[in-house]
Amino acid sequence: MVQPIKYYPDSSININAGPVRSFSESYNEMLTDMIDTMKEHNLTSLSAIQIGYEYQLMVIKEDEQYCAYANPRIITQNKPFDSAETSIYFKDHPITVKRYEELSIIYDDKNGEMKTKKINNKEEAATFQRKLDYLFNGTLLDRLSPTQRDQAIKALAGKGAMPTSTAEEFCPTFSKKEYFISVTDKILFFMFVSLLLPLFGISKETLSSWYTYDKFALPAVILIMIGFFFYAQYEAKQFKQCTSCQVGNNIGVMVKRIALALVLATASYFILS
Repeated sequence: MVQPIKYYPDSSININAGPVRSFSESYNEMLTDMIDTMKEHNLTSLSAIQIGYEYQLMVIKEDEQYCAYANPRIITQNKPFDSAETSIYFKDHPITVKRYEELSIIYDDKNGEMKTKKINNKEEAATFQRKLDYLFNGTLLDRLSPTQRDQAIKALAGKGAMPTSTAEEFCPTFSKKEYFISVTDKILFFMFVSLLLPLFGISKETLSSWYTYDKFALPAVILIMIGFFFYAQYEAKQFKQCTSCQVGNNIGVMVKRIALALVLATASYFILS
């Protein structure tokens, strides 16, 4: 039976599919649905998740045969190349990603028998890797750098593939993690101000109070930045295509502020104590 295909930006495709453990009647029905859907839409390849079946199964049309690959894995890969690809998920919008021309793979065939295979053809290898991506929570966008991903998303939006109303699902215009940064920056500002107080003839009692503030400010900055990092990780799971949610960016924000707090606290120790 022909099944509805998922199109971008349907995020229900972004899951890790489970392995095929039984090659019973239900498996054969799923395989039949995939082949029927491919014939209906004139497709040469399809992953089960693209029609809502959360299993590690793909079908690739080879010559006139529809070949099933269950639980596929890549064992070795060689000869990287830039592959210009289209996918029905992205409504055939072309996206160039890095692939490997030579593959050694293992998989279970339609009868559940483990097979091995070598692929030495660019088009065939790219197709296999693209379908495999879908089975493990990936799409063409996930193969791009942050800058390239932003460009691709904008191009898709320009073609109507991403409605304006859903744009925030992919990259929020404001993040609550900014509150963590704002509070931390204010604490750091007053730590810096405390270092200037001796220049204005401030009394020792006042300087002592500021030094006490700095002693509490340092652990406060560390705790707030730890909270920032864990909240940022939570947010990254909510907005999969958000480039500002990348782990590297978040670590950079955290490390810079903690390092500055340590420098200011050390300077305060020698100047105010």
